[in-house]
Amino acid sequence: MAIKVVITRHFKESSAQQALEKLTEVRQQAMNQAGYISGETWVNHYDPGSITVVSTWQTVQDWIAWQESRERAANETKLEDLLQEPTKFEIFNMGGSTPK
Repeated sequence: MAIKVVITRHFKESSAQQALEKLTEVRQQAMNQAGYISGETWVNHYDPGSITVVSTWQTVQDWIAWQESRERAANETKLEDLLQEPTKFEIFNMGGSTPK
C-alpha cells in the first residue's frame, strides 16, 4: 500500500535558501531508491524557514530502507546545523486504509 511521508523542518531563517538547495539534492538521491514514487517541497509563505517535504513511497518498508540508509543519514547530518528545532516525521497510509 502506498504511503505519504511528511517531513517538517524549521530552519534558521538565514539558512532557508541553503536548506532548499540541500533538500533538492536529497530528493534527487531519493528518486533512485526502490519504491520512491514522487515528492514535493512546500515552503511556508509567511515563514520561509518552515519547509515541508511530502514524498510518496510504494510501501512503508521502502521508506524505512531509505530512512535508515547511510546516504540519507549523511544528508540529515548536514541539515542539522541549519535547523532551528528538531525535524518532525509523519507517515500516512493512502486511501484511508489502516495499518495491518
